[in-house]
Amino acid sequence: MGGTAFSSALRGAISTSGLGLDRIQARLQEHGITVSVTALSYWQSGKRQPERQSSISAVRALEQILELPSGALLGLLPPPRPRGTSSSRRRAEDTARPLTLDAHSDITLVGLHDRCEISADGGQSAVTATAVFKAGADGQDRWLLAYRQDGSGERAPALKPLRNCSIGRVEVDADAGLTLAELLFGHPIDTGETYLVEYALRYHHAPGPESHKAHFREFWHPIPEYLLEVHFGMGATPSQCWQYARPEDTEEAESRALKIDEGNSVHAIALDFGPGVFGIGWA
Repeated sequence: MGGTAFSSALRGAISTSGLGLDRIQARLQEHGITVSVTALSYWQSGKRQPERQSSISAVRALEQILELPSGALLGLLPPPRPRGTSSSRRRAEDTARPLTLDAHSDITLVGLHDRCEISADGGQSAVTATAVFKAGADGQDRWLLAYRQDGSGERAPALKPLRNCSIGRVEVDADAGLTLAELLFGHPIDTGETYLVEYALRYHHAPGPESHKAHFREFWHPIPEYLLEVHFGMGATPSQCWQYARPEDTEEAESRALKIDEGNSVHAIALDFGPGVFGIGWA
């Protein structure tokens, strides 16, 4: 049986535990979590992955039921496709119409620094991004940003330009939970020139245990440097953190434990990375 890194780990843990899926379902119900036996079967076979916030809570409970270290399963989950933090750029084939904005500019993201703020209630409150672009042709004056809301029922994050940019046209696909927004530069740049912008996304996540405990970027093209910081508010310090990277051509995620520093933050850096997903998770 194939599957993903998550499904393989879950399948192995279930086998080691000696518990049947019906018994695991009953144990989950004891934790106040309802998951069907069919869903559990799909998860361990790799046919589906947990994506809803209630499913993420179920995975945390599974780690306890199966006597796994905290984060052993969560750290193997790729970011959920219909939601999450902003991706660096939209692929036209990945988003169905009616969205009509598209990226026709000849410009490359050469550096990105994300600072993710976790509030005291455990919810992700904001991400501040500093991005550096390099023009591949004359007259480049904008970047198309794609970002997703955190799940059904959640409002899309509010985009706020902070430095050297303004917001142009915006389109929203409510069904896909996707927003496209043009970041307009203060002036056009020509071939070989670089330009720095800073913007923030303010989130409206449900706080507490239902909050998705990860921040990631999905890069469609290679990026020379991506620095990700996550700062935890008072009372929101997790027991463990890890970075993970999943190149586009593989379903296996590489992960590494991170230590929380004196400022109650963690960071990870990706050099010459992509295409693929890079992020930090915590539990």
